[in-house]
Amino acid sequence: MSVPLLLSAGRGPLECAWALSRLLPRLEADAARHGLQTHRLQTVPGDRPGTYRSALVHIAGTSAEAFAASWTGTLCWQAPSPYRPGSGRKNWYVIARPYQLDAPHTSFDEADVDVVPCRTGGPGGQHRNKASTAVRATHRPSGLVVVVDTERQSSLNRRIAMRLLRERLAAGDEAVGRAVDAARWHIHDELVRGNPVRVERPRGSSIG
Repeated sequence: MSVPLLLSAGRGPLECAWALSRLLPRLEADAARHGLQTHRLQTVPGDRPGTYRSALVHIAGTSAEAFAASWTGTLCWQAPSPYRPGSGRKNWYVIARPYQLDAPHTSFDEADVDVVPCRTGGPGGQHRNKASTAVRATHRPSGLVVVVDTERQSSLNRRIAMRLLRERLAAGDEAVGRAVDAARWHIHDELVRGNPVRVERPRGSSIG
């Protein structure tokens, strides 16, 4: 079992990127205590050295899903700002969400396509009807169906049907990919300040 978890400072101030850089090792240490492995797949640096605008962490192990759920939501790093001494604000928020790494890809194998002759009308249809040169091709895994009657030879129509199925499946995957990308970027705008699922602070801190 493995779960990619995305942590993002959203559009917050410098301190949120700093908070993420403090929360990330806390998450990794917590995972280790639960017997899980973590790997930083990607980090996007913040404006200050050592800070992160976002980090993608791969969590692996038998309880990875439950562990990721315990870190999912708004996270709070509670400490004074290192950049604005005396500002008074001590709560800095980060969002964490499970992350889909890749858009699904629909495989295509001609063995998964049922091709049967069929009859169609239209110009020249009388000849086609008698010869049954039109074909109906069904891609069983997706349920996608195309009917082709543009050629007078069924073999040519079959070839065209296979090409159309490939193109339409690819177009569908592309549309899903765009939706996944949009969902990924939406995570960065989901940050809700307040009501955190987890509050962390520097070791030995008495901030309450």
